[in-house]
Amino acid sequence: MDPIHVLIAKPGLDGHDRGAKVVARALCDAGMEVTYTGLRQTPEMIAEAALQQDVDVVGLSILSGAHMTLFPKILALLRERGLEDVIVVGGGIIPRGDVTALREMGIDAVFGPGTPLDEIVGFIRAAVVEKRHAWSHKESPYEAI
Repeated sequence: MDPIHVLIAKPGLDGHDRGAKVVARALCDAGMEVTYTGLRQTPEMIAEAALQQDVDVVGLSILSGAHMTLFPKILALLRERGLEDVIVVGGGIIPRGDVTALREMGIDAVFGPGTPLDEIVGFIRAAVVEKRHAWSHKESPYEAI
């Protein structure tokens, strides 16, 4: 199986990235290829990096409280670039009351402070395996030729 490629991004004006770096390190230690975009990324920068890196997963880390504005914008930009099959997860300081709304928008999972790293790794592995399995069982338009 090809390695899982994850893009970890810090959208908006957050100036702290320790949590994002800890998660990125845990994913690397679990055998995944991880690209970390750094601080203060715009939604456009994140979507373009996801396209250029051909990622399986985009992980968004946010502490500023702007998740209800930035996450939907990022999801829309990913879709515009044909990346609707990319798994998108969020983490950071996100009130429980916003998690359901984010999930309904298309965020696949939300991980709050204190989430065990094994839980994040396990979710990403399972989600990517499921996605790849679904793709391998799609009917090719060329099979009928």
